[in-house]
Amino acid sequence: MPRLVIAAPASGSGKTTVATGLMAAFAARGTAVSPHKVGPDYIDPGYHALATGRPGRNLDPWLTSEELVVPLLLHGAAGARLAVVEGVMGLYDGAAEQGGFASTAHVAGLLDAPVVLVVDAAAAGRSVAATVHGFRTYGDIRLGGVILNRIGSDGHERMCREAVEELGVPVLGALRRRDDVAKPSRHLGLVPAAERGAEAVATVERLGALVAESCDLDAVMAVARTAPDLREEPWDPRGQVAAAGGPPPRIAVAGGPAFTFGYAENEELLAAAGAEVVRFDPLRDERLPEGTRGVVIGGGFPEMYAPDLSANAPLRRDVAAFANAGGAVYAECAGLLYLARELDGQPMCGVLDEVTATMAPRLTLGYRSAVAVSDSVVARAGERVRGHEFHRTVTDPAHGGTAAWQWTTAGPEGFVRGRCVASYLHLHWAGEPAFAERMILEAAA
Repeated sequence: MPRLVIAAPASGSGKTTVATGLMAAFAARGTAVSPHKVGPDYIDPGYHALATGRPGRNLDPWLTSEELVVPLLLHGAAGARLAVVEGVMGLYDGAAEQGGFASTAHVAGLLDAPVVLVVDAAAAGRSVAATVHGFRTYGDIRLGGVILNRIGSDGHERMCREAVEELGVPVLGALRRRDDVAKPSRHLGLVPAAERGAEAVATVERLGALVAESCDLDAVMAVARTAPDLREEPWDPRGQVAAAGGPPPRIAVAGGPAFTFGYAENEELLAAAGAEVVRFDPLRDERLPEGTRGVVIGGGFPEMYAPDLSANAPLRRDVAAFANAGGAVYAECAGLLYLARELDGQPMCGVLDEVTATMAPRLTLGYRSAVAVSDSVVARAGERVRGHEFHRTVTDPAHGGTAAWQWTTAGPEGFVRGRCVASYLHLHWAGEPAFAERMILEAAA
């Protein structure tokens, strides 16, 4: 599998621009590209999916394990001719207090993949060579080349190219400063592609055209082909879970513009465990899908759609009735807010009738090592899991009489109400496949 990792010295250097543009440019040439993202990011994979026509997938040794990184890449890359992996933060930035664990460099090493370094040259000339030299020699990565970003002129490009190539490092491309490919952002990063519709499609097309005219795609592919063969077997959800007998219970998964955060493998595990997975949009659908036996509500931006979510009173009542009748419900982050009594003063479902949610002045994010406080539709009390938080809202109270989780940086967190569990903790079920089995059993009960 030809593959490469797109990295940078720091956030904001242009990794997403280059990675998404490369994916779109190769796809436009007829190359089947498998898109991947290092770390627990939900937003960038949405743009990757638009560029390639395949699900954007995450590679995270913290959330799953080091041993699963290669199998998960091979699973996502089935039938592809190239895998492009976008890094996270700076090349060597990993989990806090864990050294470089889960960093882009760590994942590149696990994949035995060459690294293409994206360097923002907007405020530098020959000094970009010192940056490249430092990142090449600091750790144990295989630097396949450099792509210069935000170049100002032909002279600026010549100066930077010559300086870098004096190091013996090839310059694979140079992108000029362009305002028409900017992607809008807000409090959790970029605005998700699913919210922008045709505008996002047009942005991705412009990124592909920009990269195609600014980079030597043949040279990039040659770098990707220097990656050696991978000997591991692809991850297969059917080999991770035992399929439940009997008629497949229908599991309704929230989607639409307000609920865009989720890992593709979670739904694949549910299907492998015997579920019929269907989608519903809390902004538009007035009832849960007919025959629903379980509900999964992942992350997203309900705070941006609170009035519209509130206005869909028929669905709010239906979700509350389902949960209050003992239906199996699993909710993460945005799902927690939707199940609360109100969000920023707007009535929500009221499944957690004592809970109110509001926007907060600062972002909460990071990896979490958590233990289940009580039994729920997915976890058993005392089980330890690895997840992450990613939100700029708070709930009052933060937990109820029966909390969902506990981790070292906070007190008890989340809520368990009958067969409903809701919290801020995001989980990648490839690292916890038993959760899918239990959700199916609860839904079929």
